[in-house]
Amino acid sequence: MSNQKTIGVGLVGVGNWGRYGHIPALRLLPEYKIVAVSSRSRSKAQEIANEFGIEHAVDNVDELAHFSDVDLVVVLPPAPEHALAVKAAISASKDVYCEWPLTTNTRDSEELLSMASTAGVRNVVGLQRTLGASAQFLQDLLAAGYVGRLRSVRMHVSMGSFGPTRSAGLEWTIDKENFSHVLSIYGGHFMDMLFHIVGEPKTLSSIVATQFPELTLSRTGQSFPNDTPDCVMVIGTLKDGALFEVQIEGGKLHQSGLQIDITGTSGDLRITNTRSFGTKQDNLIQGSQGDGEEWHVLPTPARYHTIPDSFLDVSVQDLAQLYAAFANDRASGTSHARSFSHAVAMHRIIDAINSASSFHHTVAMEDQPWIQL
Repeated sequence: MSNQKTIGVGLVGVGNWGRYGHIPALRLLPEYKIVAVSSRSRSKAQEIANEFGIEHAVDNVDELAHFSDVDLVVVLPPAPEHALAVKAAISASKDVYCEWPLTTNTRDSEELLSMASTAGVRNVVGLQRTLGASAQFLQDLLAAGYVGRLRSVRMHVSMGSFGPTRSAGLEWTIDKENFSHVLSIYGGHFMDMLFHIVGEPKTLSSIVATQFPELTLSRTGQSFPNDTPDCVMVIGTLKDGALFEVQIEGGKLHQSGLQIDITGTSGDLRITNTRSFGTKQDNLIQGSQGDGEEWHVLPTPARYHTIPDSFLDVSVQDLAQLYAAFANDRASGTSHARSFSHAVAMHRIIDAINSASSFHHTVAMEDQPWIQL
């Protein structure tokens, strides 16, 4: 990569995740340089530019996308604002990164995928967990036959947020039309990782529930009716015949983070993390083979860490791994980073989950339009 031109990055919107995740991840990687930032107000953009030493500060996405030194437009605002910013990048023939969810619905995400493909614009979506070092190691463990033939997989994801009280930083998630709840955000990230590792779902049934009928804003004490899901349960079969179960729940008082159990004919794997986001430590992978009852820690080998050593939280390191994969794709013509096609596939899985819950039926994924995860 040392002979490749540095990728100039233009950031569209810098909120909490931008400051905590994107800016540190990009600064860690020598392949990138942040050269521009846009915000709703030029003064806010200039404030961010001054803080982080960024050359250009604007209040217009089109202006940012047309800077000659911007090679990659990174779209970070809430989901309802993604489509316009992505279209501006595509119109300027710039590569584009967009946070997940790509848009608030499948149709609009399909349109962005089609536009990017037609324009020949490289694209990446922020489903970074799939590119995390431990996730890639886990995929190779299964491919190498650690558990034998896969029989079942169970994943539980929980978080303290998205309960009956909504913090100031999450007020924008209240409106159902914003497609920003536990199924879309946490479900999208973790199911993309899971199904990329264990294989695509073949059939599924589900319950999508709202267990907190009223939301209260911590900032003002104001309350609103809640029509967004805060608990989801999905069961089904994978394409190879194995069974799967996914449970996602927000507002858990004693959150358990991430738990995945993988059962095979000759072994088992257990993956845990005390947190589902803001993770300080990487996922703990444990395995047991044969008739033995002992569990053994399986450390992720160093070769799966494709970024420089750092003290960044693992949530941010996963993001840096995604950026590193995209930089390598751009230089070598490969396609390892998560792209708009993976975003559309995840939209369609979430659509199937909602449909199965609403109509109380089992969805056969072969009857759905499909893009491979």
